[in-house]
Amino acid sequence: MTATRYPGLTLRILAGARPAMGPGKAELLEHIDATGSISAAARAMGMSYRRAWQLVEAMNRDFAEPLVTTATGGTRGGGAQVTTLGRDALARFRKMEAKASKVIAPEVTAFAALLKPAGRKAK
Repeated sequence: MTATRYPGLTLRILAGARPAMGPGKAELLEHIDATGSISAAARAMGMSYRRAWQLVEAMNRDFAEPLVTTATGGTRGGGAQVTTLGRDALARFRKMEAKASKVIAPEVTAFAALLKPAGRKAK
């Protein structure tokens, strides 16, 4: 469900001074939802399991209810599930991201024209 974002635009929603949701957490939620696993989601993103777990804990702490629930391992192994609130938060974030991208695209394009082309070093 990854929405098309304008390259160079990063939307972050803060909970006080902490980022409650940004592109990395949104992508992590998408991977957890697709795989049912925090470790598989971390591997898909090239991230350590520990870092992914820290991000899940942070999201669960910052929202009114958990965005991800987990089950401990057993004969069939553990697992993770994105909750209804998690899917709602992800959908709302992606919608805001798409709106912001659409609105700001002309200004970002004009601003990018002021930059040196990629690969050119400053003198």
